[in-house]
Amino acid sequence: MKKFSLLLIVAAVFIVVLAVWGPEALARYRDKGILNQIQARESETGTKGYRYSLSGNEKVSILSKCLDSQTQPESEQNALTRMEQEQNQTGTYAFVANKKETLAEGASEGDGIELCNQGIRELKERGILPEEVKEIQEASYQAVLYSAINVPEPRNSVLVWKVSQGTAVQNTARESCLLDAYVDADTGKVYEFYARTEISSWEEMDADGIAAAWAEYMDLEAPEEYENVNPLSENTPYFKKYCFAGTEEDSVVVTIGFYEGINEMYLKISR
Repeated sequence: MKKFSLLLIVAAVFIVVLAVWGPEALARYRDKGILNQIQARESETGTKGYRYSLSGNEKVSILSKCLDSQTQPESEQNALTRMEQEQNQTGTYAFVANKKETLAEGASEGDGIELCNQGIRELKERGILPEEVKEIQEASYQAVLYSAINVPEPRNSVLVWKVSQGTAVQNTARESCLLDAYVDADTGKVYEFYARTEISSWEEMDADGIAAAWAEYMDLEAPEEYENVNPLSENTPYFKKYCFAGTEEDSVVVTIGFYEGINEMYLKISR
């Protein structure tokens, strides 16, 4: 009986010691396998490179507000300072050039050229651009990636390539070629463009047909003719403006125009 009682006392002491010392000892043992070691683990979010998905009219609306002050193709220096100009005007929209080190993984100037050529082909298929307009070559053009951003809601942004003839070819022949374009970096859709063509007069252009085809191409509602147009709003007398529904009760104005003499047609967006 005394031996049994002694065993119970020993067992009780062992349990008490184990309860006090055991968890600490176990924690130290587990820490040895974790501390001071590099651990690699795959991300479970699957959101790398995620950007908020915008509809066609949302993209056009945001970009048009960022390009609101544009009335003709700009120099690279003007484009680089556009963010400051926009913030001075509205304080809510910015157009920012993406530095090479911050470009999306794998993105390159060649991607912008390729997307632009994709856009040229589709525009010609839809009758928006004449067939004679040639695809562009990387050696003669430059592509700069920009972010058009709604500053209060930065997830509402549009990545676009600005594609234009390089400075080394500014004085070369420009017949039947693209001069400038803004191209969606995700879809390859062309938001606006300037191009030399074989069209020799405004009467040869079907502005209404081009506007309707571009609206369908951009997944927008049918355009309405813009009323009360200022005849001095463009640098040519040959143009027509159309209105599309935008966002936040704003409308987007699309201008289709023609420069006689140099046979240059253009389509541009504004607010």
